[in-house]
Amino acid sequence: MINIIGPRGKKNEDGKNATNKNSFKNSCSYLRLQKDLSQIDIPLNAKISFPNKENQSTFEVTTTPEIGSYWHHGTYNFLVTIPNEYPYEPPKIACNTKIYHPNIDLNGNVCLNILRQDWKPVLDINSVIIGLLFLFIEPNPNDPLNEEAAELMRNDKKKFADFIQKTLTGLEHKNIAFPKFI
Repeated sequence: MINIIGPRGKKNEDGKNATNKNSFKNSCSYLRLQKDLSQIDIPLNAKISFPNKENQSTFEVTTTPEIGSYWHHGTYNFLVTIPNEYPYEPPKIACNTKIYHPNIDLNGNVCLNILRQDWKPVLDINSVIIGLLFLFIEPNPNDPLNEEAAELMRNDKKKFADFIQKTLTGLEHKNIAFPKFI
């Protein structure tokens, strides 16, 4: 019997996706991830951690937005999950810290173009982290996940900025408690 290994992960003898828990570690995706991680070059306001050292396909990225960002003073944690089809499919990202942001909804879903229609296999983990940091520098109210935040930002940037500052003090809004950073 021949095992077929292709660009979309390990295949079993029937040519179907293998489902054992080591299949990712034996895949081309894992090799690409290892290469990406070995070449990571991110700014000092982002850090990567691996809660489970045995599973590098799931890790956390913690960001602290720079001075000048609406979210300065906050620290935001993102869970990154690498699919078996990586790099042909983008990583899955979830924000684990409550945030009032036009491109991140209150459930932690993240709207970033390179995680959707603009993903290309030449992009890497470094590109994703830079993209997350960019959301804090240039939020996009014209491609929102949080419509309320986007509308407020489009209509009154001063009120938007004031509301963000209130969320950073631990404001509760619509039964959602935001973490207290200041």
